[in-house]
Amino acid sequence: MSTRISSALLFATVAAACSPEQTANTQVLANVEAAQDQEAADDGLINCAVGAAATLSRVCSVERQDSDRGLLLTVRHPDGGFRRLLVTKDGHGVVAADGAQQAQVTLVGTNEIEVALGDDIYRLPVTVKPTDLKRQ
Repeated sequence: MSTRISSALLFATVAAACSPEQTANTQVLANVEAAQDQEAADDGLINCAVGAAATLSRVCSVERQDSDRGLLLTVRHPDGGFRRLLVTKDGHGVVAADGAQQAQVTLVGTNEIEVALGDDIYRLPVTVKPTDLKRQ
């Protein structure tokens, strides 16, 4: 008898969950998606394409270190190679921290920049405020 009661309760619960009167809570879904995006951003990996024939994929790691000149970013490639970038304090943005090649920086959307250095491409999150962009 308890099996029949449990089955009836389970059926009632499933039927209520499938009721057309219930709708998804979009705010809850938005919060879950935002949390997943933040979790992905917190994993320390960025999209990069290392080499001329490479496609962008989330495989490069970034180490951050403060310096007198600004924030030093060491972008590590999956093969062990790396590039060093400098987020300057003087308003010049992101530049190559060392080496002869110059970094080409392009704004991608509203929250990401693309840094091209030789044949390598890196996508980094934008951390400046919109008012800072207007002054440059």
